Amino acid sequence: MEGAISLGVGEPDFCTPWDVRNAGILSLRKGYTQYTGNRGMDELRELISRYLAERFGAEYSPGQIIVTVGASEGIDLALRAICDTGDEILLPDPAYVSYAPIVTLCGGTPVCVPCRAEENFALTPQAVEKKITKKTKAIVLAYPNNPTGGVMTKEQLLALAPVLVKHDLLVISDEIYAELTYGARHCSIASLPGMGERTVLLGGFSKSFAMTGWRIGFACAPKEIDAAMLKIHQYTTLCAPRVSQYAAIAALKGGFEDGFSSVEQMRAEYDRRRRFLVEALRAAGLSCFEPRGAFYVFPSVEATGLTGEEFADALLVSEKVAVVPGSAFGACGKYHVRCSYATGMGELSEAVKRIGRFLGKISRDVGK
Repeated sequence: MEGAISLGVGEPDFCTPWDVRNAGILSLRKGYTQYTGNRGMDELRELISRYLAERFGAEYSPGQIIVTVGASEGIDLALRAICDTGDEILLPDPAYVSYAPIVTLCGGTPVCVPCRAEENFALTPQAVEKKITKKTKAIVLAYPNNPTGGVMTKEQLLALAPVLVKHDLLVISDEIYAELTYGARHCSIASLPGMGERTVLLGGFSKSFAMTGWRIGFACAPKEIDAAMLKIHQYTTLCAPRVSQYAAIAALKGGFEDGFSSVEQMRAEYDRRRRFLVEALRAAGLSCFEPRGAFYVFPSVEATGLTGEEFADALLVSEKVAVVPGSAFGACGKYHVRCSYATGMGELSEAVKRIGRFLGKISRDVGK
């Protein structure tokens, strides 16, 4: 739609850092265009192992790491490796759109655990325990969360861990937004005592290093699950692109050398946009949870009398601002919309003006 502003796409508006791009260019110039081993390049897996240990306290050896085509492939591999027909997989609700469909494709049954704004959209031990049955195989943790921006603190994870151990559940922890938290460092559940041995940790370079189009991620898993994931990976994907692996090596090497300054700069800019958008939406009259991670806000539109889908459709037609209906991420998102702030301040400023104008129209219509 001509003239539309999109707050819908979850993609950094930053360009991949030059040294990372240049590493990819040099690999092509040198003719490094062949397959790599199924797991990925040794150097990259060694760097990923070091990165996880030093940044998040998660200990996985290079032999437990598979370089994947984005974290999305990692999600698919993990669920295919563990999911038998009839298995129940617990998912936070709201959460990323692909989890439930992949569980279904694997023959499993997705079971959604409601997450509420008043509980900071975190999974609570009580809510999880209510959903566990004899068929429950695993739980997906998706924090920092897309679409809510919610995080789970170390204290919250420590409270949840005994429930997972008690019921012998596997954990698939999607930590693609691990570098994008505000106010406190991300805590990986794999770093907690006794949890690494039952956790598949997924991550990547798309969000933290502005490398979405390079399609490069990683999956780390306990030995037996890792073996099954590798078998699926080698028969379906073979390996991640070599050029992207060279770029990822440069991203991590450069990060260790300069203290991950490019990541810090992006996070600081996202934080500025986050605070601006939350304040602007609240000032416009929407109830808005303050996100602590990722680059989304998830305001409630219930006070307008519209569902998130109705609100998104009307806003696009009326003011040419695109947001995502919260129902796309689960039933608990019915009266919410997701707005991404991975876009420039100029567009954000104009978008909130239009949203404010739209809310004024709704208010006048209700008054009539």
